[in-house]
Amino acid sequence: MGLAIVHALQDHDGLRLSGLWVRERQSLAELADDVLVSSDINQVAAVADVIIDFSLPEGAVEVLSAALRHKKPLVCGVSGLGEAQIADLDALARVVPVVYDRNMSLGVAVLERIARQAAESLGADFEVEIQETHHIHKLDAPSGTALKLGAAISEARGIDPDHIHYAVERRGEVAGDHTVVFSSSNESLTLGHSVTTRQVFAAGAIRAARWVVGQNPGRYQMRHVLFGNT
Repeated sequence: MGLAIVHALQDHDGLRLSGLWVRERQSLAELADDVLVSSDINQVAAVADVIIDFSLPEGAVEVLSAALRHKKPLVCGVSGLGEAQIADLDALARVVPVVYDRNMSLGVAVLERIARQAAESLGADFEVEIQETHHIHKLDAPSGTALKLGAAISEARGIDPDHIHYAVERRGEVAGDHTVVFSSSNESLTLGHSVTTRQVFAAGAIRAARWVVGQNPGRYQMRHVLFGNT
C-alpha cells in the first residue's frame, strides 16, 4: 500500500510526499530527490503535516508513538490492531485528529451509511446476512469490512452483533466483494460493493489525509470524512 499511496499522490494537486518510512534505508527511483526516505520513523514524522499508516500492527506501535511525540494528525488503515494498540490510538486522538478505519474505500463508507439507514427503516422483520468474498490468501474471516458493516447495522437496530449472519468465501484473487442482504418473508433488499483494484484504498486514505488536518482532536472514521457527524 505504501507505493500505491506514493503513486496516487502524484495525481493530487496541493499534496506532496514529504517522507517515507522503510525497514532499511534505500533509494527509490520513483521518488523525488527532496523526499526523505528513512528507517527512523521520528525523522519521517518530523517533516510531515499528516501521517498515513498502512503498516502492520507491530509497526503501528512505532507510528503511534512518533505521531504523539511530534503531535501530527494520523490516517491509519492498519488491520488487526489489538486492545493495547487501540488504547494507544485513543490516547493519540485526545491530542490530535485521527482517522482510523478498517476500510478506506469511499464506496464502503457510502455502503455503511445506506446499510445503517436500511436497518433503521426496515426493522426487526428483516433478517440480515453479510456476504463477503476475498482472495485465498486472506487469513481473517469474516473480513474487517464485514464486521464493520455488521457493527453499523447492530448499532442502528440496538441489537447484539451476534444476531447478524456472515457468509464467508475465499477464492482466486478477488480483491474484495461485500453484500448486505435484508430479507423478510415477502421481499429482500440487496446492497453491494466490489473492489476492482487496491488503489481505491490509497485514494480513500489521501482524501482522509486532506480532510483530517483541519479537524479537532478526536477519533474519526471514513464516514466522518464523507458525511461529517451526520
